[in-house]
Amino acid sequence: MEDPLPPTTRQLAAGPCRGPAPGSGQLAVAGEFFELLLGEAAAIEFERPVVQARAAGAGPAELAELEQVKLRALQVREAFAARRRRESELSALFDTANDLAALHGVDQVLTAIVQRARRLLGTDTAYLTLNDDARRDTYMRVTDGSVSARFQALRLPMGAGLGGLVAQTASPYATDDYFSDPRFRHTTDINGGVDDEGLVAILGVPLVRGSQVIGVLYAADRSVRSFERSEVALLGSLAAHAAIALDNARLLEETRTALDELSTASRELRAHTESVERAAGAHDRFIDLVLHGGGVEDVAAAVTEALGGAVTVVDSDARGVRDRGTGAQVSPDAAGTLALASTTGRTVRDGEWWTAAVTVDSELLGGLVLRRAAELSESDQRILERAALVTALLLLFRRSAAAAEDRVRGELLDELFTSPGRDPEGLRERARRVGADLDARCAVVVVRVEERSQARACAAATHLAATRGGLAGVHAGRVVLCLPDVPPADAAATVRRDLTGAGAGPVTVGAAGPAAGPEALAGAHADAERCATTLVALGRAGQAAAVDELGFFGLLVGEGRDVAGFVTGELGPVLDYDARRGTELAATLRAWFDGGGSPARAAEALGVHVNTVTQRLERVGRLLGRDWSAPDRALEVQLALRLHRLAAG
Repeated sequence: MEDPLPPTTRQLAAGPCRGPAPGSGQLAVAGEFFELLLGEAAAIEFERPVVQARAAGAGPAELAELEQVKLRALQVREAFAARRRRESELSALFDTANDLAALHGVDQVLTAIVQRARRLLGTDTAYLTLNDDARRDTYMRVTDGSVSARFQALRLPMGAGLGGLVAQTASPYATDDYFSDPRFRHTTDINGGVDDEGLVAILGVPLVRGSQVIGVLYAADRSVRSFERSEVALLGSLAAHAAIALDNARLLEETRTALDELSTASRELRAHTESVERAAGAHDRFIDLVLHGGGVEDVAAAVTEALGGAVTVVDSDARGVRDRGTGAQVSPDAAGTLALASTTGRTVRDGEWWTAAVTVDSELLGGLVLRRAAELSESDQRILERAALVTALLLLFRRSAAAAEDRVRGELLDELFTSPGRDPEGLRERARRVGADLDARCAVVVVRVEERSQARACAAATHLAATRGGLAGVHAGRVVLCLPDVPPADAAATVRRDLTGAGAGPVTVGAAGPAAGPEALAGAHADAERCATTLVALGRAGQAAAVDELGFFGLLVGEGRDVAGFVTGELGPVLDYDARRGTELAATLRAWFDGGGSPARAAEALGVHVNTVTQRLERVGRLLGRDWSAPDRALEVQLALRLHRLAAG
């Protein structure tokens, strides 16, 4: 059996290790040392037997041996004190473990840990902070021994102060004197809080969960103090328990939430089981229709077979698309009933009509209207609603396919008009896949439309192109069409009529061609774009025209025309004069032409005196020549003015 006494105690009991056996006086003194040990006397009291022996006239050898006995007694005393501290620490750790095992509240456990840390380390205060991931800092959670409200509400940025550094590095830090320690990034808020609490020496250890630091546990004194390694280890053990408490609380909360959600789901499942079972057969049939390529009409037919009566598929405006049975099967207030069904997500009854909305997210695509005089049970209503859900799925498939086709057409148009010579055969093959022939003689049409109406205009253009075997899409912010076997002027008029009728608002349409082949189509597109731009510049926004219909303007905007050179040749001296001197000769010319050659009307339009207009026109004559106002020359000057305005705009 192991000897419970430490070595120093055995030596003291046996007497000095070296020298002759002590006499009775020495044994009495040794007994006094035992009495001091048993009484847990202070260290200073162990000097008393030596002092008494010296006063009694003991010799040097005897005094030296008594000194050895005293030292061994003090060693025993220190060993007992260390063992008591260790027992106290272990007891505190066991108590903390018991708190965790008893599933006490997390706040109660954390408070007990902080209090034990303060008691075991003998510090003035102890406190615990937790990281706030949302604010990326750490905040006070529990304090013990704190007297400052400012300190108790303190928040530490990551990396700032001792605690911020502990949280950032996941390592313990201690300081004898916080304010004079250069290792920490001191901030005004942290220093103010620490100073308000009066703290000087601080020890902080991280709370670690896995590889993540979730907080910091501290012990602090209001005077200078050095923390020993054993104290750092003890505080670290308490921090580990605190981390376990927090993790247990998190897991417990997650478990409770999961149980609540499971309970709710179970109640809902029980409530819907009966109706689901009644509708399962019809639902399986709907899915079978989808898997085998059935359409919306097939779903309506299946509903009719399952429920009887007549089913009508309606669009978002409650207008019949398909009906099964006899005659139109839509109620007088079909639009209102469909809107209510869309809002509630359930079947709505209006007399003998039963309506279920076909929706995707919050978008109303249409509805299924069943006309049947007999009452529909809950299970039958679920069948109609599931049929509407399958119908929405089929319509979504159609929309996705159409969107994919539009994207393919748009990408084809982008490459056709930007790099037609890179892979002409590849462009031809891709066009054939979408039902278009790039080698057919096509009119190329460019549509300028307001951005808010572009989607509607593109949809109408795609429909028009599909019916005529052409292409349509959006390129460079414009709606573009390639229509085969249609003269450009007719194509422009048709596109304007169809897009306006589709609610796309006022559209300006320019057309060019006919052209065949990728490179020719790209050139025609450039001409059509300039044609549409020219219409706007000429004040003809909202109209349609082909390049050939613009006369002089059509010639100027065609491929290879030097518009800038023409404007410079006709108006260069005037434009240069205005640029150098800041005059308004060009504006005066435009006002003069707009006023029918009347200086008075030009002066009124410009807000100047008629003499000013006359002087400016004389200056124009000196710059352009006296014949500038002759009929032939005036036409060219006026044309140049219009084109200059177009270029400037």
